[in-house]
Amino acid sequence: MKITALLPFLFASVTIANAQIELPKDQLQFYTAEWKGERTPDGRPKVSDALLKRLKEISLEEAWGVLRKEGYNNQFEGNWQIMRPGEAMAGRALTAQYMPSRPDMEKPIKELGKTQGRKGNTNSWPIDMLQNGDIYVADGMGKIVDGTLIGDNLGNSIFAKSKNGVIFDGSVRDLEGLEEIAGFNAWVRGYDPSFIKDMTMTCINCPIRIGRAVVMPGDAVLAKKEGIVFIPAHLAEKVVLESEFIALTDGFGHQMLREGKFTPGQIDQAWTADIKQAFRSWIDQNPSKVPMPKADLEKLMKKME
Repeated sequence: MKITALLPFLFASVTIANAQIELPKDQLQFYTAEWKGERTPDGRPKVSDALLKRLKEISLEEAWGVLRKEGYNNQFEGNWQIMRPGEAMAGRALTAQYMPSRPDMEKPIKELGKTQGRKGNTNSWPIDMLQNGDIYVADGMGKIVDGTLIGDNLGNSIFAKSKNGVIFDGSVRDLEGLEEIAGFNAWVRGYDPSFIKDMTMTCINCPIRIGRAVVMPGDAVLAKKEGIVFIPAHLAEKVVLESEFIALTDGFGHQMLREGKFTPGQIDQAWTADIKQAFRSWIDQNPSKVPMPKADLEKLMKKME
């Protein structure tokens, strides 16, 4: 009888021990197995800071085009309210999923958070994990009223940790206070003075949906005024290099057309030997316009031959 009475408590202890707020590292690595490089302490792919800096300068359309060629058709989402539309943002995704709250789900989540040393409401837990170069990306169900995931206090903490901003399929409050944080930016669905209510964070570093886009933890994120592209980490270098090369050939082509050296028909078709040679000469004369390492440029040039 004593053993029978203890069974519910034993099972409860096992359940709590196995419960997770974050996606376990082995499962995160399973989802991102094509990434072969360095990872962050929480297990996410770590695209280099140098590559993220270059990513910020490429065209969103070019990045989207490279992904489409690779078969990634669900990586773009538009129709945002942007705090600073003229300022692009690039970084690594730290994801969070929110759901409507219900007592039998929210209570054990908060109790588990306490055992793991997490502080405050659940919407602050992902912020505590941010590192330099991260972008806090949250599925907030598109909720605006009572869906404000942060205000200016949490915004200051986010920027202090990541030197970046947020992407929320949801809303924020304290817009004037957030605008005072130099360098902070936000792509959100709306602004509202209300506090977060009747919703809870259910998972950190899980795959999430942002509109029509799929986002994995560690994705390289390119956010511009047209919208956002979420780039699988293992494709980040390819996207950057090919996008930079497209921009380089476009720059050459535009100048040749302005100067009347070639016709639109010649530039828009597969390039002949004389155009390729003119392109090489143009590169030699304009080294400051070449964003990629010389070795990478040569590899891309050979593909044109």
